[in-house]
Amino acid sequence: MRTPPKRFEILVVPEHVVGHDGTFRPEDAIRSALVEATGEWGASGYPRYAGHGVVADIDPATRTVEAVLVDGAELDYGLTVRVVDAPLG
Repeated sequence: MRTPPKRFEILVVPEHVVGHDGTFRPEDAIRSALVEATGEWGASGYPRYAGHGVVADIDPATRTVEAVLVDGAELDYGLTVRVVDAPLG
């Protein structure tokens, strides 16, 4: 198994701006968070990432967020998250 990436960027996006094919523009995100691998595995069985108030279990192969908390709470209705490469630097 490949080593999971050390970090990702999580974008919180209103569902109404996500296209039917799942595409969105990163500038439509209402919040972003750089999350780093914690070395732990979540209850979902995927690596846990945390940072800037976001804790997420992410499948690094598909970039699917299996579980997420933002500021300790589940996402409000109408919001979704997307995973993108962390900025370099």
